[in-house]
Amino acid sequence: MGGAMSAAAGGAPVPADPTSARAPAIASDASATSAAGAPRLEIRDVRKTFEGKTPVEALAGISMSLAANEFVSLVGTSGCGKSTLLSIVAGLIDPTAGDVLVDGAPIDGPGRDRGVVFQTYTLFPWLTARENVAFALRGEKLSAKARREVADEHLALVGLESFAEARPRQLSGGMKQRVAIARALSYKPSILLMDEPFGALDAQTRLLMQELLTRVWESHRLTVLFVTHDVEEAVYLSDRVFVMTNRPGRLKDEVRIDLPRPRTIDQQETPEFLELRRRILASIREESLRTEPGIEKEPRG
Repeated sequence: MGGAMSAAAGGAPVPADPTSARAPAIASDASATSAAGAPRLEIRDVRKTFEGKTPVEALAGISMSLAANEFVSLVGTSGCGKSTLLSIVAGLIDPTAGDVLVDGAPIDGPGRDRGVVFQTYTLFPWLTARENVAFALRGEKLSAKARREVADEHLALVGLESFAEARPRQLSGGMKQRVAIARALSYKPSILLMDEPFGALDAQTRLLMQELLTRVWESHRLTVLFVTHDVEEAVYLSDRVFVMTNRPGRLKDEVRIDLPRPRTIDQQETPEFLELRRRILASIREESLRTEPGIEKEPRG
């Protein structure tokens, strides 16, 4: 995985690529079971306590599995442990207890089977877009020409082929995240881990990036674990959405998103989409009320 340094945002536009959709349907389940087929990713009773003067229990027994080519989102209140769980799956921090398995084998630190995209713009400011993507391939047995060709292929995948020679300061926030996605996909991981990747973007760019991500995912068909605070984003992108409890984080609810693919932003106005959004927001709100006793529940009409 590439190194991390942030750069100032530019102001270039980000194009969209809308697609069509059919009428959706709704299904849900409170268990943490995977879709049909052998799990690509398994999380078994993962627990995490940060030691110190006052130990903080961040995760209290998370178990879930993701099938190959499945898109799963984690949502919940701030501080519930979503990003901690993602970092454990990425191999960036160790769990206190429990196991993470990829294709049945326990992970041992970061690996090239897992690509990671963060909220911050983790690009080297002194490298071009092409060089930032090619940097992730430095451990591969590829010639410089082959690395360049792979970088160009993945920049084209995210619509940035004409910006290959641009440096981060010349790119907008959305374009920087496009480069980060291209870099994470360049070494062909089977799993993509995304921690609030669009959280720092303006609303319009965020919508365009969501459309881009669905298109990239549909063409690459890899397993995605996605952390977000945006419920609409989670419903739009995902096959399943897990709601986490307040700290220590547990899995509270699983909602299956049986909306048809390919998806479009227009689906967010459908009754089926709005019902899914309402259910997930209600589940998160229950957790918020547990930590904010002064907030009264809304009266039922």
